[in-house]
Amino acid sequence: METRSIVRAALFAALIAALGLVPRVDVPIAAGVPITAQTLGVILAGLLLGARVGAAAVLLFLFVVALGAPLLSGGRGGVGVFFGPTAGYLIGWIFGAAAVGFLMQKLPIASIFIRALVASLIGGVFVIYLFGIPYLAVVARLTLDKAFLAGAVFLPGDILKAVLAALVAKSYFASRTPIK
Repeated sequence: METRSIVRAALFAALIAALGLVPRVDVPIAAGVPITAQTLGVILAGLLLGARVGAAAVLLFLFVVALGAPLLSGGRGGVGVFFGPTAGYLIGWIFGAAAVGFLMQKLPIASIFIRALVASLIGGVFVIYLFGIPYLAVVARLTLDKAFLAGAVFLPGDILKAVLAALVAKSYFASRTPIK
């Protein structure tokens, strides 16, 4: 990875950490998984950095969290968070950022906003849920359908984050050359 990409990954890891300062919202029916703003940073990493560097930004962030830095919303950090109910979502962030970046580059949609929105919804919501919900079911000892219903609580907020990220991408790419 070239220096410019490393710096961008580090900046987006810091953005994801900064979004952890937004107070988390605990939802009783979500079995310990809070609503946070950090998914917005994950989606933006994929949209603006691409699949490889976006995923690297999330990996860097999660590595620092694993070392014990309390960067997750609510001041959580350490290896223990990778064994709790949020672990599937955290791992899903890596694949979600990669999917968002890949789709942003490959979708044959001319409108940057629509392409970014579709990429954000598929990668930043569906892919993350694909990892988070089954893991939540196992850790919280829920059936898959109950875990899905618990995860559905996050859907309105995650759709809003996808729309916000698409608006940011539209503004960002309006003044830049097209994605390579």
